[in-house]
Amino acid sequence: MARESLDLVHGTVDVLILRTLAWGPMHGYGIKTFVRDRTSGAITIESAALYQALHRLEKKKLVRAWWGQSDTNRRAKYYELTAAGKRHSQSRLDTMREYVGALMRVLEAK
Repeated sequence: MARESLDLVHGTVDVLILRTLAWGPMHGYGIKTFVRDRTSGAITIESAALYQALHRLEKKKLVRAWWGQSDTNRRAKYYELTAAGKRHSQSRLDTMREYVGALMRVLEAK
C-alpha cells in the first residue's frame, strides 16, 4: 500500500531546506531529493514551495546562491548556508524539536 505524502506545516519547508543545506551546497532538485530520500518518501516538497522558500531565504541572507554545473552537465543554481543561515538553522531546529515534543505529548496523552 502506497503511503500518502505528509502535508507540511507552515514554516517547515524553510527548516527542512536549512537543515538539508547544513550537509553542504546543493541545487534545488538535490534539496528536494535529499528530503524525499531521508524521509523514505513520506515528505515531498513541491517545486513551487521549494523555490519560493529558497528565494525568501536568499532575500533574508540565510542562503547564498550561484550558478554552476550539475552532475548531468546542466546549468543549475546552487545554494549554501551563510553564517547567519547556520545560526538561524540551529535556532529553528531547537524550536522544531520543542514543537514536535509538545505535539507528541498531546497525541500520546492517555
